[in-house]
Amino acid sequence: MKKVIIFLAIIIALFVAVGLLTKMQNEEKVSEDNPYGKDTLHPETIAQLDDPNYQNLILPEELEEKLDNKEDVTVYFYSPTCSHCQRTTPIVDPLSKEMEIDLVQFNLLEFDNGWNQYNVSETPTIVQYKEGKEVARIVGYQEEAVFEDWFNENSK
Repeated sequence: MKKVIIFLAIIIALFVAVGLLTKMQNEEKVSEDNPYGKDTLHPETIAQLDDPNYQNLILPEELEEKLDNKEDVTVYFYSPTCSHCQRTTPIVDPLSKEMEIDLVQFNLLEFDNGWNQYNVSETPTIVQYKEGKEVARIVGYQEEAVFEDWFNENSK
């Protein structure tokens, strides 16, 4: 019986050690490569920090400034937990670069006030602002040709 208790204690200690090590690695990553300006990030966001498809991020105050200055901006509202976003981003990010469109990415998981502030009901959502006002939006997963047509009509 003592052997079983000792064995269980060792297993529990190993799980605790692995959990602490993972937490420390995530905290280190957040402090090193954190474009969000926050002390803590959701694990799903941390997993995307090095993903080349998620590098054109915009912070809420930067977006507000652009809109207040009546600038044209194309915003991709997404969530790292959204399966449709995970399918859409590898389409729209390279496509926007190819078409020379500055598609900025707004992470709604980290900045959840954006849902109400920008009237986003589902992700992914791409919104085109002209002179600081919304003029068009496309919602949900689409085929590449649909996004290309939308960009040509609204972002050029």
